[in-house]
Amino acid sequence: MKILLLGIGNILFGDEGVGVHFINYITQKYRFEGKNTLDIVDGGTLAQGLIPIIVEYDRLIIVDTINAPKAKAGELYFFDFEEIPNTIDWQGSAHEVEMLHTLNLINLAGDRPLTMIMGIVPTVIEIMDFSLSDEVINAIPLMEETLLNYLKTLEIESIIENNRSIDSVISNVLR
Repeated sequence: MKILLLGIGNILFGDEGVGVHFINYITQKYRFEGKNTLDIVDGGTLAQGLIPIIVEYDRLIIVDTINAPKAKAGELYFFDFEEIPNTIDWQGSAHEVEMLHTLNLINLAGDRPLTMIMGIVPTVIEIMDFSLSDEVINAIPLMEETLLNYLKTLEIESIIENNRSIDSVISNVLR
């Protein structure tokens, strides 16, 4: 089985870039092995440009920001795309509407892989702010644990190669 871990977001807009920062952090910290194949892709804000990539996979895990009007910044949601919780409004920033539309287009063609969404509620969405808010940084360990536990269910083991922090990964982007 082929699995795609896809980070979505714009690193120029603070917390909006958490999906990209998170998958870069995971890529730099872990090596993955197991019965199934895991590919990790920085999808940025490409949305529909990702269709040819997404349709090649059996499973898709998207890491992105979400809106949940009654939730606090830094709250994490992990759900099946087929069962989006009623408390989620996945239309909060420029790319999210496009990603939702992209998944629906792929679905119409019958090519969408089983899709899980790891969404975090942002606080800071500011132009030219590469950093993440404290609330989102504090949620990174839970995001990491949630992802690694889900990957285990897909028979993929994680091996720590570099004990990096999310701050060090973000600092490397600025260089």
